[in-house]
Amino acid sequence: MTEPASSDISLSSLSRLLEIMARLRDPERGCEWDVAQTFATIAPYTVEEAYEVADAIARDDMAALREELGDLLLQVVFHARIAEESGLFAFGDVAAAIADKLEARHPHVFGTDTSTTAQTERWESLKAAERASKGASGTLEGVAIALPALIRAEKLQKRAARVGFDWPDPDGPAEKLREEIVELAEAAPDKREEEAGDLLFAAVNLVRAYGIAPEDALRIGNAKFERRFRAMEAMAKTEDLRFEALSLDQQEALWQAVKRNEARFL
Repeated sequence: MTEPASSDISLSSLSRLLEIMARLRDPERGCEWDVAQTFATIAPYTVEEAYEVADAIARDDMAALREELGDLLLQVVFHARIAEESGLFAFGDVAAAIADKLEARHPHVFGTDTSTTAQTERWESLKAAERASKGASGTLEGVAIALPALIRAEKLQKRAARVGFDWPDPDGPAEKLREEIVELAEAAPDKREEEAGDLLFAAVNLVRAYGIAPEDALRIGNAKFERRFRAMEAMAKTEDLRFEALSLDQQEALWQAVKRNEARFL
């Protein structure tokens, strides 16, 4: 007996998933919770599942990655089913649209384009043409509002940089950051939030000027703080001390001790 091709198995699995979602959304025989959902109510789950995929990758947990990719695929199927019920589009339209986009954005692979233009430059040019075809009239249009603020700040700055609105070296954004620190310190209470936003935006610009992705840098900073803080608590525990009962000076002493211990192994 001949084993079915893997592509056949994939299509069969996908068809099964689409059928399950259709049944779950059936007003008469489906699940009450699934039937009640809308684009807006499941959007937070979609974002959450994308982050869980990234988390599985960061932990190099391939079993978890397989599961989380399935959860993320479910979100796509869920949205597509809601759209189909409203006569907007179906899952097949979603798949066809991304297939068309990939082919259009890779003319050097699927077309006759033999130019030597750098791939990144060609990609950005094609994306700009796509935005223009959709009626976009400004450089910053199309940067999703729902993106995490740190990532969106970087994307906005990169878009502006494409048309020349950028400092030539880190000195400019470094000076701007110092300026924003002073403005936050001197801001009236009702202006502090705005000035804090300016400060964080300037910090993103400075990090970007060094060729570093702000999101990746902050992720590393978070991990370092978490590692050191846990080590501080463990150190206090070995000395039969309650960490929360220590003075700030005592806690700072533990922090410095942890840093010294880390330095010994570098």
